[in-house]
Amino acid sequence: MKRNTIFLFLIVLLSSAIGYLFGSRLNRENIRVGFAHPSIQKLNRLITYLSEDYVDKINTDSLVSSVIEDIVDELDPHSVYIPAKDRQALSESMQGNFEGIGVQFFMMNDTIAVVRVLEGGPSEKAGLKSGDRILIADQDTLYSKQKTNEEIISKLKGQSGAPVQLTVYRKKMDSLYVFDLKRGPVPLPSVSSSYIIKQAIGYLKINRFSQTTYTEFQSAMKKLVQQDMKHLILDLRGNPGGYLLPAKQILDDFLASGMPIVIVEENNGKRERTVASSGGIFENGSLYVLVDEDSASASEVIAGAIQDNDRGWIIGRRTFGKGLVQQQMPLGEGDQIRLTTARYYTPTGRSIQRPYDSTNKTEYYAEVQQRYGNGEMENVSNVPFNDSLEYTTPGGRKVYGGGGIIPDIYLSNQNTPEEEWNLLMMRSNLVDRFVFLELDKNTDKYKFENAPKFFSEELPFKEDFIQAFKEYCTANNYPIEIKDEKGLVISIKAFIAMQLFDENLYTRIINQEDPFVKKALRLIEGD
Repeated sequence: MKRNTIFLFLIVLLSSAIGYLFGSRLNRENIRVGFAHPSIQKLNRLITYLSEDYVDKINTDSLVSSVIEDIVDELDPHSVYIPAKDRQALSESMQGNFEGIGVQFFMMNDTIAVVRVLEGGPSEKAGLKSGDRILIADQDTLYSKQKTNEEIISKLKGQSGAPVQLTVYRKKMDSLYVFDLKRGPVPLPSVSSSYIIKQAIGYLKINRFSQTTYTEFQSAMKKLVQQDMKHLILDLRGNPGGYLLPAKQILDDFLASGMPIVIVEENNGKRERTVASSGGIFENGSLYVLVDEDSASASEVIAGAIQDNDRGWIIGRRTFGKGLVQQQMPLGEGDQIRLTTARYYTPTGRSIQRPYDSTNKTEYYAEVQQRYGNGEMENVSNVPFNDSLEYTTPGGRKVYGGGGIIPDIYLSNQNTPEEEWNLLMMRSNLVDRFVFLELDKNTDKYKFENAPKFFSEELPFKEDFIQAFKEYCTANNYPIEIKDEKGLVISIKAFIAMQLFDENLYTRIINQEDPFVKKALRLIEGD
């Protein structure tokens, strides 16, 4: 289906369902599409015939949704139809909080076991702790009921201010407790970690770009600067992007007045060029940006602007390669479409969007994994360079468009697929769950109460944890071959920190042996 035909059909279809389609700018007037166009009249007749005259009863709403999905599937890989049932989860992630009681949990023997109490939420304020079992909520028994995670979440979440009474069993005290609390906003931080690694060297990790990202970034940066930070390691690995605005605001804090940030081109050819203003919070310190193959979109905007302005060094592996801008638009009845409305270009004018075939989105997303097979992960010489898309920064660096940001300092990945899989498992819910079970089973043995001491010292009972993990994998038929016990110990220690202390301590522990962070430190220290 040709692009113009697709968009015409999309407009026609939506006109029959809701009458209006919002333009690509939020402050733009609604565009009436319910005019007497022959195609619209034709589709309206079809919907009427199906509703009133078809031999069988037909769900026209479901039919319209299916047609919308088919149309959007013909577009670029990043345009997405969002049914009403999926909108809330996506919105919560992007708005930076959700409404509920604020716990993460596992189901253990058909009982809700609190793994982590989220900072700033109602449960933390009420006094719930990791290891607590939530048995009853508002006289509704939640254990031994074979409830799904979705059912449990729907019971615990709710509008801010809505009261809920929880009956909780605390194993450490062998006692029942009753907590009366009110549901409220629970922060979902996008700046997941920030701290001083060593004198004058700071670290800050952003895991996505939400509505609250810039506020979180400013707060973290002010604390780091107050500690005399002169060098910043900005970690954007695994960051899939999000809103463009906070990325531009962050760049404004890094770049001197007048420096270009990004160029956005709409479908009518109109270009908007954003430049930095004066007074940024970190315009002069040295900057090292960590990226990998999962850094995309707004992450690439930051990496591209830092690179093109010769403001800092990009360290890691080639980024995902997404140079398209989406806008979320309402379709009616809670449904929305996230539609690609523009392209962005880095300050030198390069597009880093990978080529795509709208008829084969599976191949588009599989390309990242294929980088292991073509040798790119092992050797930078296997990274595809397109000489026709070569650009030169003001400082004379050669940079390339057409497929992600290629780092200035490339870190190869020499792991075999098996080693990579094992590494992934070490950072996954598998170890997280094991740690919870082990701590829960041995409450008298494992007592970790001082975060600084826990961070600075070797993991107590190290050999016991290793043996217990091997037994756990064997008992549950997990096919993991542990070749790197040091890596396993770091992961166990990190998840203990996550469950008992906070995510910041988790990241600090993981980063102690992280090759990306260690490389940045060597560059800063001149080794």
